[in-house]
Amino acid sequence: MKGDRILGVVLLIIAFVYGWEAVHFPEPFGGAETVGPETFPIMLSIILGISSIYLLIKPDADSEWPGVAMLSQLLFVIIALAIFTALLEPVGFIPATIFVVSFLCWRMGSKPVPALTTGVCCALSVFLLFNFVLDLHLPAGILEFG
Repeated sequence: MKGDRILGVVLLIIAFVYGWEAVHFPEPFGGAETVGPETFPIMLSIILGISSIYLLIKPDADSEWPGVAMLSQLLFVIIALAIFTALLEPVGFIPATIFVVSFLCWRMGSKPVPALTTGVCCALSVFLLFNFVLDLHLPAGILEFG
């Protein structure tokens, strides 16, 4: 209970600051728009705020902290995400995502070939969705043409 309430307060502060900063984004060139660069961050801050208020009102019972084995698994995830972040720009989104998704699938117990298949499918589908459907270009890295 106590841990959830502390987390709820911290997340509520983060949601407020995040939303406050999003509201103060500069107006895009060409005038105000209905959907601008602040829309998605504001939506995230509202969802985070509602979730943190829920934690404050209805916290779960206190539970034991995970053992060393689980904490080491979490450390592997953090290291993998840090490597992904470092590789994203120079190597590109597709190879970096294939690496991190495949590695995390393998760490969760998948065999290597299905983990690699999942990584490739995930990387390609997200890249195609962002680049061609949402028109938000992700770094191509070593796959840059021209």
